[in-house]
Amino acid sequence: VQLQASGGGLVQNGGSLRPSCTASGFSLHYYVVTWFREAPGKERVGISSISATADSKYYADSVRGRFTISRDDAKDTVYLQMTDLKPEDTAVYYCATDRKTADYGSLWNKRDRYDFWGQGTQVTVSS
Repeated sequence: VQLQASGGGLVQNGGSLRPSCTASGFSLHYYVVTWFREAPGKERVGISSISATADSKYYADSVRGRFTISRDDAKDTVYLQMTDLKPEDTAVYYCATDRKTADYGSLWNKRDRYDFWGQGTQVTVSS
C-alpha cells in the first residue's frame, strides 16, 4: 500500500510542470487528495485539494490562478498542473490522503488530517 508523487523537475521562472499522484494497493477514487509542499527551512503547507468527486477544489492564495488540480479516475491519478512557476515555488511536493474522507471542506489544508503520504517530488524553479 503506497502513495507516490512524481513529475517534479527543474524549470525556469515562468515555466510549467504537472506532478502526478498515484496509489498502489488501494484506489484514490473515493478519497480527498491534497498537495502539500515543503520549502527548505519552512513548514509543510497545503497548496491544493480535490474532493473524491472533483466537485470541490481548494487552493492556497499563493498558487490560486496558477495551479490547477484535477483527477483522472480512469487512471486513478491526481494531477497538479503548475504554470507561471516562480522561484518561491521551489519545494518538495507531497500528495496526501487519509483513505477515509471524500472532502475536508475548509479543513483541507490541515496536515494532521492526513495520515497517508507519498514520498515527495522535488520542484526547482530557477530565476
